[in-house]
Amino acid sequence: MCRVLFILVVFSISLQTMGQKHKKFLRQGNRDYKESIFEESELQYRKSIDVNPSYNDASFNLGDALYKQEKFEDAAKSFSSLAENEIDKSDRAGSYYNLGNALLKANKPAESIEAYKSALRLDPGSMQAKYNLAYAQDLLQQQEQNKEQQDGENNKDQQQDQEQNNEDQNKQDNQDQQEQQDQKNQQEQQQMTKEDAERLLQAIASDEEAVQQKVKEAKAAKQRVKTVKNW
Repeated sequence: MCRVLFILVVFSISLQTMGQKHKKFLRQGNRDYKESIFEESELQYRKSIDVNPSYNDASFNLGDALYKQEKFEDAAKSFSSLAENEIDKSDRAGSYYNLGNALLKANKPAESIEAYKSALRLDPGSMQAKYNLAYAQDLLQQQEQNKEQQDGENNKDQQQDQEQNNEDQNKQDNQDQQEQQDQKNQQEQQQMTKEDAERLLQAIASDEEAVQQKVKEAKAAKQRVKTVKNW
């Protein structure tokens, strides 16, 4: 009986020590947070959660510390996980509201809209949640309009590029055809020059034959003259 009692007493002391330990980390994290030492406060909150994973205060403050460091994706994960825990209605509404803020900062307006809606289901009177919801909706609409405009400009640019490519291709085709025609004309000119040269040679040969013939005739006439006697 005494042994069992001793074990129970030791177990009770252990739980008490653990409880004091995770609260100690939380308090230190809060002090660092107030002094804007957000990296250190994050570390202390994580230590508190490691000791007691169900300690919602540390989880909530961890999300705030991450948000202050502009680690919006990590902050969103922290708030999302906290919102799924079994916490009271007010804390869950606050978790969804902070989740919406983190998602909005992470440039995820569509997801933030759903988070704000969840916050308003739990706390319909939250004016800040209503305001942020309207802002996120306007931002999402603007992004969609910008995307449509950008897509239209991209399509226009692609069309212009295609037209330019077609024009360049036509120019290249025309240039190739002109080069082929020039080459053909050059070959024809070369062929004509060759034929002209042959005709010239033939003409020269004919002239030479005519000259030779005239020379022969002249010689023959001279010989005939010499044979005539002067009586």
